Amino acid sequence: MQHFLGMPAIISSSPMRELMRLVERVAMTPAIVLITGETGCGKELVARALHHYSMRSSKAWVDVNCAALPEHLIESELFGYEKGAFSGADSTKQGLFELAHGGTLFLDEIGELEPKMQVKLLRVLDGTPYYRLGGVRKISADVRILAATNQDLEQSTATGRFRRDLYHRLSQIQIVVPPLRERVEDIVPLAEFFLRQQSPNLTLSRDAREALQAHSWLGNVRELRNIINKAALFAEGEVRESDLPFAKQEGTPSLEPAPACSLDGMERHMILQVLSQTGGHQQKAASLLGISRRTLSRKLKSYGLHTAYESCVA
Repeated sequence: MQHFLGMPAIISSSPMRELMRLVERVAMTPAIVLITGETGCGKELVARALHHYSMRSSKAWVDVNCAALPEHLIESELFGYEKGAFSGADSTKQGLFELAHGGTLFLDEIGELEPKMQVKLLRVLDGTPYYRLGGVRKISADVRILAATNQDLEQSTATGRFRRDLYHRLSQIQIVVPPLRERVEDIVPLAEFFLRQQSPNLTLSRDAREALQAHSWLGNVRELRNIINKAALFAEGEVRESDLPFAKQEGTPSLEPAPACSLDGMERHMILQVLSQTGGHQQKAASLLGISRRTLSRKLKSYGLHTAYESCVA
């Protein structure tokens, strides 16, 4: 087991070993890297590994989730502000670009950036110095940019949601993280690691291992961790197949038919299943899915279902 900036990496499958060999090569270049893949598949781990293997590994690592911040705060977080720039700005604050000077800045969920911020980010990526909010002195930051998204940004450029020039700037090199169902050899080692963290005295039975390997894992590694943590609460001695939450749900009616083979179909199915489990509570569902409530709300709108969950947004 390796650790990248404190995050443990369980890498057993051939697809992940091949991916990490690519990461080591790419890390030594100065190129901007766009990391893509489904929710919960390990994109942040790849980003941390890129910094770990880079020439900047001894310098700062700074990360931000672009979907977690309200639109009006993103600019001040990225670029900072001067004292008195706005009400409540009682002192000067460095932005994340300044804090990451000499090191790496990881922009997670980059697809959630609003158009206004996309323009400003593009200018900085092109090497243009910028002002802090309320500032009069231009600032230049030497930063290696990594970005991640679970969206199809190429499709987003076609619909106008994401700037094409920014997409091309971000994807100098693109790394695709495979979903957990394509890395079956990783499932049991990951499950055993999560189980040791939760309940060191428990083990996985043979039928539990087989059930875990046969599961579709639409929520990927994040779903696996949640499943193991829940199973450990009720298991005695060892975790059996019957202790796994998804095994208990067999035969339970679903809001949706079996998911389509497309990624969009599987994503829709997973979102509606989790909403069903949380009684339609959007914030709880977003937490389980590992996305922001704003992202969940946008996806429900794209499905034409936002009005069905308007009363459960708290």
